[in-house]
Amino acid sequence: MPYWNPEIETMDQKGLRQIQNEKLVKIVKYVYDCSPFYKKRFDEFGVKPEDIKSIDDIGKLPFTFKKDLRDTYPTGMFCVPDKEIVRFHASSGTTGKPTVVGYTQNDLDAWAESLARGMTSINLGTDDKIQVSYGYGLFTGGLGIHYGSEKIGAATLPISSGNTERQITLMKDLDVTAICCTPSYFSYLIEAADHMGCSIKDQTKLRVGVFGAEPWSESLRKRIEERSGIKAYDVFGTSELSGPLFTECTEQKGMHIWADLFLFEILDPETNEPVKDGEVGEMVVTTLAKEALPLIRYRVGDLASVETAVCPCGRTHPRLMRLKGRSDDMIIVRGLNVFPGQVEYVLVKFPEVSSHFMIVIDRVGELDSMTVQVELIDMASDKLDDYYKLKSKIEHELQSILNLHAEVEFVSRGTIPRSEGKAKRVTDNRKYQD
Repeated sequence: MPYWNPEIETMDQKGLRQIQNEKLVKIVKYVYDCSPFYKKRFDEFGVKPEDIKSIDDIGKLPFTFKKDLRDTYPTGMFCVPDKEIVRFHASSGTTGKPTVVGYTQNDLDAWAESLARGMTSINLGTDDKIQVSYGYGLFTGGLGIHYGSEKIGAATLPISSGNTERQITLMKDLDVTAICCTPSYFSYLIEAADHMGCSIKDQTKLRVGVFGAEPWSESLRKRIEERSGIKAYDVFGTSELSGPLFTECTEQKGMHIWADLFLFEILDPETNEPVKDGEVGEMVVTTLAKEALPLIRYRVGDLASVETAVCPCGRTHPRLMRLKGRSDDMIIVRGLNVFPGQVEYVLVKFPEVSSHFMIVIDRVGELDSMTVQVELIDMASDKLDDYYKLKSKIEHELQSILNLHAEVEFVSRGTIPRSEGKAKRVTDNRKYQD
């Protein structure tokens, strides 16, 4: 079994705990001294750095929320001056403002290190050619995987997303051995290749797929592996934590989360108390090594479980099992985070429609589709042309906020169900569970 950093990856539990103790104490003092945001948050919560002596004291610290990143836009939570920032990434926000993440050079090195460990654990290395079909740019997926690929010495094909025919042609002609993209896009690639008369299973050298950025099930994994002949591995990360960070190993029994870089808690979302090993709860993460934007007890919002038993591969770090959903109202469509609040932000600009809407997510073939059902109140004109112009304007605004196309469907007033409690804004017709 190959290891990228065998000393760390196979360190005993006592050693890992000691590292976490030392790094937690250090990072808490660091954010208190360097981040006005965290100093204020800690003071309001009645906790001082000297109160934290080990990871047993983690519960004394306040939570951090995605809303905090939005409220301090763009760099109000950063711990370093601008001159030390070497990279920015950003993700869409609920009101049009992105969530901005900054990196020092050490942050980028740690990010690449995390992925180098994961990619090595699925037998990728200098003999491989890795096709990175995640989006490049402000989205963290493409560049994150890219630098992990280069770190392990693989030949990297930075093709980004889209242009499917070219993806297949280069995969075949360059003898690509691994691909990184969303599972739905790879399923689409399989179909598209068949239509081109090119069997990925029989006419390419592809043997590994690293799939993430959207929920997927074990049944989809099996279908992908059967149809393409590859081994399909899960990858997890969020833009706030860096981007894609953790992969499964060849055992396919959970994603190794590096305890020397991150401290994971799995909490009951109602009581905020830790759940038992292997039970599902809300993921809460503390970064132990980040410089530009360290996060203390960040509530990711994903529901998951963690296994702490040593993996059959020999790695001793905890394993994050397949995600079970969200504790908030965020949905993931084609690898992008979508919040109902973003849709509401757009619709209130148009007096012709009501504030009631429904987001309908379907899977058409192998790809996700998104429709926004909107109640039409009043049109100044009854001309069909004006109707389509309004539809086009709303779709254009949604595209600019969501970074993906959403079809607008007008419905009669009163059609969208009303609720006395929290409004139901999403109908997700996709099936992820077995």
